[in-house]
Amino acid sequence: MKLSGLRRPVLGTVTAAGAVTGEVVRVPMTAADRRRVRRRLRAPDGAELLLAFPTGTVLSPGSVLEVRGGVSYVVEAAPENVAVVTPRTLTEAAALGHAVGNLHRDLVPDGTAFLALWDAPLELLLTRLGVPFTREERPFHGRPSWEHEG
Repeated sequence: MKLSGLRRPVLGTVTAAGAVTGEVVRVPMTAADRRRVRRRLRAPDGAELLLAFPTGTVLSPGSVLEVRGGVSYVVEAAPENVAVVTPRTLTEAAALGHAVGNLHRDLVPDGTAFLALWDAPLELLLTRLGVPFTREERPFHGRPSWEHEG
């Protein structure tokens, strides 16, 4: 049985220019950090944010954490250690998607490449597939490698 509808929205998501008025402070968070919804957090401007969202809340880039004194604190994807994978053909891209999916990992499109959170099993897989990749620090918009939805 699949449970659905358990996730509750946060204050909102910035989806268009002008959706948030006033000053915006972007708060960089890793994929794992975006799952930690009960904690103290120091924003780049020095403000302390006390997060206490309901269990099951998923923060995504663009989520508004808090509006305080005309300042909106908005989640931003922090740079993380990722594999930047550039398949040469559609067949190679399909094999890549299948193999990374079997590891229960997110493969996020980024221009002409795909990003996946870096770790040793992923490096081994990409090397075995022979698909071109590099290891870089880039913002990652997917889920942490330990989280997978069916």
